[in-house]
Amino acid sequence: MKTKNALIIFVRNPVLGKVKTRIAATLGNEKALAVYKCLLAHTCQIVSELEVSNHIFYADGVTQNDIWEGVEKYEQVGNDLGERMNNAFVQLFDKGFRKIVIIGSDCMELSADILDMAFEKLDIFDMVVGPAKDGGYYLLGMNAPHLDVFKNIDWSTDRVLDQTMHIIHRNNLSIRLLPELKDVDKAEDINFNY
Repeated sequence: MKTKNALIIFVRNPVLGKVKTRIAATLGNEKALAVYKCLLAHTCQIVSELEVSNHIFYADGVTQNDIWEGVEKYEQVGNDLGERMNNAFVQLFDKGFRKIVIIGSDCMELSADILDMAFEKLDIFDMVVGPAKDGGYYLLGMNAPHLDVFKNIDWSTDRVLDQTMHIIHRNNLSIRLLPELKDVDKAEDINFNY
């Protein structure tokens, strides 16, 4: 293992009618797919700049021939988002990684510099969280398995960040918040050409 740092990237396969459904409700399936492909390309580009071990976790079946070449690929396992993230962290901690960060593919504002900062801060803090403007988070990282943070969360609501922070503080974990960024979930979140 070249690095003890791992990046988990949660993605969906870019399939018409299966991605960005809230955007599709406003702009149609074709535009929603174009937006998602643009977000995937952005995510792929920024993570390729990092000196970490990248691990792609697919929500809907592993695809071998796609933009994610030369990285470890897995299928997400679990009944809800919390279980799926928990299982991904467990899998990589079991492989010997020491600092692990998870992201999705919904944040056009995310940069390689912010990802580098997340890994650097895990030298000092137990956890890092990148708050999203919608009340969730675009990034979460830890330097040991603090898996309570994925339990009893109302996923896909504006309470995700607050509930997660409550668990972090209740467990007396040190945390560093990263810059607040905007996820692209609805048509009005799109501020780029696709």
